[in-house]
Amino acid sequence: MSAQSNAPILIKRKKVVSGDGHHGGAWKVAYADFVTAMMAFFMLMWLLGATTEKQRKGIADYFNPTIPVVRASGGGQGAFGGDSVYSENTLAQNGTGAGLARPTEARQARGDSGTSPAEANDASENGLVSEDALKDIERRLLAAAGESMFSELLRRHVVTRISDEGLVVELFDTDDTILVDDQGRATPQLRSLMSQILPVFAVVTNQIAIKGHVRAQPLVVRENRSWERSTQRADIVRGLIEAEPSFAARVQRVSGLADRIPAASDPMSVRNDRIEIVLLRN
Repeated sequence: MSAQSNAPILIKRKKVVSGDGHHGGAWKVAYADFVTAMMAFFMLMWLLGATTEKQRKGIADYFNPTIPVVRASGGGQGAFGGDSVYSENTLAQNGTGAGLARPTEARQARGDSGTSPAEANDASENGLVSEDALKDIERRLLAAAGESMFSELLRRHVVTRISDEGLVVELFDTDDTILVDDQGRATPQLRSLMSQILPVFAVVTNQIAIKGHVRAQPLVVRENRSWERSTQRADIVRGLIEAEPSFAARVQRVSGLADRIPAASDPMSVRNDRIEIVLLRN
């Protein structure tokens, strides 16, 4: 018994493990960062191989915080210098950037018309106008960039457009104001319009065509004088134009088209009583 009492007492401790537990999602975040970095790396390698040196410089400038990126621009002031990474040929960039306070020649701010300097000088010396010049004269007439040169009353009678013939300035009657009275005389409104149109036309020497139009008459009218009335309207404007000595030889043709080409869906609308003054192309 004594021998057994002197035996060492062994204590066995058993470690109880209750499952693997939850390790968290930190590895997923790290893996997502790795995938994002690899995607950015492959995107960088693709851009280096698919772009030119000029385009790569545009990309670098775009991400440069010292260069402001404006919302309104023209002529390639944004990313890629106005080019696309898919374009193989770089097209010419003309026009002044709308967001540039001081546009320079390097940023295509010359507003080229597409013609060579020699052609532009010849056209200017001859007084003839191209497509861009016709649009510029149209802007002058309506003063689209600022205050209109027509009063609010007169602006109600004017419509301009560019056609195959040239710049068309259309003067038309309204319900409360006419341009030619019943006696076939020009009203003060028509004279005022012509006094403001002719100075703009004087900057060029292109020929002028005049067309008269009238609205349709009811079928019960005993004598339809649409042809005479439309020709009369055109001839009245011809007289106002040729009253200026510098315009005497510029009127190329005067024609009356009666009611054959209405401007409104209703052939009898007063809107069809109009006169078209065409600044002919070269």
